[in-house]
Amino acid sequence: MFDTPGVFIREIPSGSRPIAGVATSNTAFVGTFARGPVNEATRVTSFGEFERIFGGLHARSETSYAIRSFFLNGGSVAFVVRVTAGAADTAEVEIGGDVDFEATSDGAWANTVRIGLAHTNAGTNYTILVREYDAALTTVLREEAFIDVSITAGDPRFVEDVLRENSELIRATQNAANLPTRTQIGGADATSLDDLLEGVAGDFSVMGSATAGADGTMEGDAGWVAVSSATLRGSEAATPPTGIYALNQIVPQVFNLLCLPGAASFNEAAHASTVAIYQEAYTYCRNNFAFLVVDPAPDVNRGNFQTYLGELGAAAGPNSALYYPRVSGQDPLNPLVPRVIGPSGMAAGLMARTDGARGVWKAPAGTEARVSGGTPIDVMTDRQQGPLNTSGVNAIRTFPVYNSVMWGARTLDGADARASEWRYINVRRLALFIENSLQRGLQWVVFEPNDEPLWANVRMNVNAFMNQLHRQGAFQGASARDAYLVKCDSETTTQADINLGILNVYVGFAPVRPAEFVVVRIQQRFPNAA
Repeated sequence: MFDTPGVFIREIPSGSRPIAGVATSNTAFVGTFARGPVNEATRVTSFGEFERIFGGLHARSETSYAIRSFFLNGGSVAFVVRVTAGAADTAEVEIGGDVDFEATSDGAWANTVRIGLAHTNAGTNYTILVREYDAALTTVLREEAFIDVSITAGDPRFVEDVLRENSELIRATQNAANLPTRTQIGGADATSLDDLLEGVAGDFSVMGSATAGADGTMEGDAGWVAVSSATLRGSEAATPPTGIYALNQIVPQVFNLLCLPGAASFNEAAHASTVAIYQEAYTYCRNNFAFLVVDPAPDVNRGNFQTYLGELGAAAGPNSALYYPRVSGQDPLNPLVPRVIGPSGMAAGLMARTDGARGVWKAPAGTEARVSGGTPIDVMTDRQQGPLNTSGVNAIRTFPVYNSVMWGARTLDGADARASEWRYINVRRLALFIENSLQRGLQWVVFEPNDEPLWANVRMNVNAFMNQLHRQGAFQGASARDAYLVKCDSETTTQADINLGILNVYVGFAPVRPAEFVVVRIQQRFPNAA
């Protein structure tokens, strides 16, 4: 092996495979919007980005207001799924019988889009100018220009490819060898982009003249009750999956919170549709290490909330939380009339803000948990909140100095009568964070030899992960021994387990629970009589 005297270096693998913590506050929203891709999970990181892709606030979309509230209260990453119901349609226009243009997504928004074409030379290259106007057709909201577009398939500037890759407004399908002749501009004029676009603008075609765009049934429509359950729940068997199952597309990323404001935006006998949506969504969250934020229906109040909890049934568990009451805030679309919405977006934004500032192990409640964009429509006293809190319902309260705050941190499994170990939101979400992180961080273990060297590596890596959380303040206990345990050896994995291909790892931790009730004992002391 060696033929020359000297010092030789060999690198030996340490066996260390650090486990990275997953995200904790990526929030998924499923609902109806003005525009945007349908049944496709789209990552957005600001309300401005949501406006650009999905059209922003819409008077008939409660979910759009919830997303605004999410970002107002500290949310940073949202996965948005647009669903459609009823007679939703995509606006189309046929120009000269040769080229079909259609909007990038369903919706009436595209009926205010105008398309202009002009030759850039005597050949088959064109300039396309696209403008989106406001409802009055007086103000240009967005403009796109595509210069020297070719009608020749395979050309780098082929019209179908250029629009598909660059336009946020339209797509094209070529039906014949040549585009129609529109405004003809000479070669001298073609050297000036301003002149060229001015020539194009002189002859616009109306998007929607062949097929008008239509929103279909949205959350604010009377027909929404009948279609809400099937639309929001969707189908995992569909291609691609629809409704909440469209979130399957975001793998390997994760979503941690799920909000469905459109599920509780209406009143219905026994809340049958609302319950069906939330129960399926809860199961989906349980299978994906996620947490469901439930809204109260508009008719839920302090007098009947116990009935609502009973109706939720299986959706009222450790992976869900309900916030009460609904909140009222200024409506940017109609500033003279306050808008009342469910608080799920607000609560999810607060959780994201708390996770970033203090960690997922901090309860998203208290005087630090101030919320923006709305105030509770039911102002409560401490005595009035009591039955809500002991039933696992989190109140939104208004206090002097602090204004509106979240004043509860319980899961829907947190009723006193249930005596659940998952009473508190932060404890449950910390457990989900650990489970998801370990599930992803230990993938390398699969198919490795199931013996002591592997067990030692697993112990080392999991201990390192848990110790890091302990140093950050996630657990009780002054020492690691008091805070958590990791066990992976011949006791956890017997020979029978090995024969079945099973490796067992036991992980335990002592979570930090919130000081929900602070008791101060006061006693009068009298000096001894002289």
